[in-house]
Amino acid sequence: MSSPSDDRTVELRELFFETAQELIQALNEEALKLEKKPGDREVLRSIRRIVHTLKGDAAACGYRELSELAHEFEDVLALETGSTEHDEIAEVALAAADVFAAMIDAYRKKKRVPSAQTLRARIHKLAAQPAKTRRKKSSASLHFAWSEYERVAISNALSQGKNVFNIAAQIDSACAMPVAARQLIQNALKTAGEVLAIRPEPGARDAARLVEAALSSQFAPQEIEAKCLIPSIVSKVTVDVVHAPKRAKKTAPEAAPEEAEAPSPTPEDLGESLPAAPAPSGLAENILRVDAERIDNVLNLVGELIIGKSMLHQVINEFVRLHPNDALRNKFADTMGFQARVLNDLQRAVMKIRMVPVEQLFRRFPRIVRDVARQCGKEVDLVLTGQETDLDKSILDAIAEPLTHMIRNAISHGIEPAEERQRMGKSPKGILQLDAYHQGNQVILEVRDDGRGINAPRVRAKAIEMGLVTPQEAARLSDVEALDFIFRPGFSTAEEVTQISGRGVGMDVVQSVLQRMKASVSVETGAGEGTTFRLKLPLTLAIIKALMFMVEERLYAIPLNAVAEIARATEEQVHHVDNHEVLSLRNQTLPLVRLGHLPSEGPGKSYPRFFVLVINVGERKFGLIVNGLVGEEELVIKALDDQVVATDLVSGASILGDGRVVLILNLAAIVERMSRMRPEKAGAVLSGLLFQHGESMSRKTGDSTGVQA
Repeated sequence: MSSPSDDRTVELRELFFETAQELIQALNEEALKLEKKPGDREVLRSIRRIVHTLKGDAAACGYRELSELAHEFEDVLALETGSTEHDEIAEVALAAADVFAAMIDAYRKKKRVPSAQTLRARIHKLAAQPAKTRRKKSSASLHFAWSEYERVAISNALSQGKNVFNIAAQIDSACAMPVAARQLIQNALKTAGEVLAIRPEPGARDAARLVEAALSSQFAPQEIEAKCLIPSIVSKVTVDVVHAPKRAKKTAPEAAPEEAEAPSPTPEDLGESLPAAPAPSGLAENILRVDAERIDNVLNLVGELIIGKSMLHQVINEFVRLHPNDALRNKFADTMGFQARVLNDLQRAVMKIRMVPVEQLFRRFPRIVRDVARQCGKEVDLVLTGQETDLDKSILDAIAEPLTHMIRNAISHGIEPAEERQRMGKSPKGILQLDAYHQGNQVILEVRDDGRGINAPRVRAKAIEMGLVTPQEAARLSDVEALDFIFRPGFSTAEEVTQISGRGVGMDVVQSVLQRMKASVSVETGAGEGTTFRLKLPLTLAIIKALMFMVEERLYAIPLNAVAEIARATEEQVHHVDNHEVLSLRNQTLPLVRLGHLPSEGPGKSYPRFFVLVINVGERKFGLIVNGLVGEEELVIKALDDQVVATDLVSGASILGDGRVVLILNLAAIVERMSRMRPEKAGAVLSGLLFQHGESMSRKTGDSTGVQA
């Protein structure tokens, strides 16, 4: 049985891992800002605050290596606050963010913490660089760069009417034991008052010969100087009074510059202004951190309620059928209507809790774009739009990897080098745009570049070379169909393999992830104009509005938003083109997919009419041949284990109110299967598409009836 203290430690560390990710992301963002504006002292201070917070949180959780490394970096940032040279700080901050992230990941997974010697060497080198700059300044490098907590302590002391002094004690150059000398200075300061801040901190083992402290004391400056001026140990002591920050009057705003020019050191001399005591924020008080698993449990319960509503609806329909004139009929209808409204509101409320802005995902890409562009020797500007668009958290997490692959490919393959762009009359700096917006009950994510575009003839040639298609088949393919080859495993038109691209791994990952989410991707490209990848994502993976239909007495469903229209046809209207079944629908040729088996042929045999569901998946349109329609239904999707259904054509299942199980088809996988079929095989395979895979599965499970839930 674990003790309460152990449980508290585990809870504290879990909270640390959550907040640390946000701090690392913030560190990346601020470092990128500093890289663009090397002289921005406010950004530098923001970086120091982030590192200081990370240091304190890591120390509280017992992560000594991370805390010590962050402390060393914070000290360097404190030195740099008073300097105008920040050229290398951004590089080191980005490297620190990577090392901090790796250490946090190791702590989370309870693995060995990676070495930080390379980063530590860069930090020490950085600490030595600004020394010349500081020696040129007056007051012998008095910067008094206190941490945020130390500045709050100083501010509180001043607000209580106490006297606060900035003290600098220079250790004699002849002193052979600077560490012991610093200890003697600290002891002398404690006899003079309360030490609010001190540098170097107690226990530091470096050979620094300057001790800086903030002291709250009732002694006069001359008395403090006398106490700290230890013979043969301290060569010089400087004591300056710290004044409380003066507020400019509303009637005399011009007084502020005069106050800033006062000779006495103000809180600005501490390296940055002292923050006011934190006031309680109403917004912060209304924010509650909840584990995503708890929200998922609530959503599952809402799903069960929806199934219960459907069951109750079935029972009431049966009651009405048996007792059409009963007085309870109208009461049941009113009760069901009220329950449906409340349940719909509850469902929307829970779904809204799961929705997060895509900004959470977009925030990580500026760093990726910067690193990949540098590796490729290119200049790329990233433009983000639609960050406020909401998307289900599980979908947002799932598309992070596909989007990363697409961004890396856009920079590596799409955007040209600066010289080539200038020859084509373009700006030497490429533009990569990420956009998100709602379209119906879908979310569209676009990755757009202004590069060279995708060469469709080259894609065809590569597909022929890899044996994916014959020259005759390739000639019949449209450019849109030819571009589908880039999503095949191992497919790449890159002439050389680099660390970034060329192995043919990446875009197939995009396709497979999107198929699992019942999403799709389309490509628009133009020679010299750039390429746009458009991802169409469902709002949620939990509940969908579906169209149910029958195929050979078995019940299936597809997302309703994928159905463009429903048509009726007969076997006589179905034609064969290159062994593919097609239907002429309003003077347009529609490829067909027959989910069931071909009807048996016989002399004088009549064939019943069937339904054709016209489906849009990305830029592809095709028709599903089904035997009958059942209706629309709001379905709660239940994931299926691979041992239950061994085909990628089925993405999930749901339970209806009457207890029947409906299988939900994966339309993206059906399109993928169609595109991979050779014409001579299409007639055999695309007939009974579901049941052929069901038979291969049923041999595993011992059931010869096909796909079963």
